[in-house]
Amino acid sequence: MPYKPKRPCAYSGCGLLADSDQYCAEHKKVVAKRYNQYQRNPESNKRYGRSWKRIRDRYIKTHPLCQECDRNGKIKAAEEVHHLLPLSKGGGNETSNLMALCKSCHSKITAESGDRWGR
Repeated sequence: MPYKPKRPCAYSGCGLLADSDQYCAEHKKVVAKRYNQYQRNPESNKRYGRSWKRIRDRYIKTHPLCQECDRNGKIKAAEEVHHLLPLSKGGGNETSNLMALCKSCHSKITAESGDRWGR
């Protein structure tokens, strides 16, 4: 299957090409750091540290398919892990509170619940 063509990095003044993301590898780190430092809630940074990444990776390994797509009869790889009851509302990292989702399903569920924008 052919690959998507590379696109120019969206970072101002960068002439490098990016694979499938908006930014090249170098600027992806810069943009993520800036987001975490200035836009993300500091309390959120504490909740999503190294231990969360280990839990997330372990959960994705045991649940490799998007559970929402699977429910709708589609087969799609899981890329993100969703908390059914958000940590900010008292949820935890127990496997019963987690759900493996693809990016589009995770974005859809998060937007519908309003969790990302503090509603």
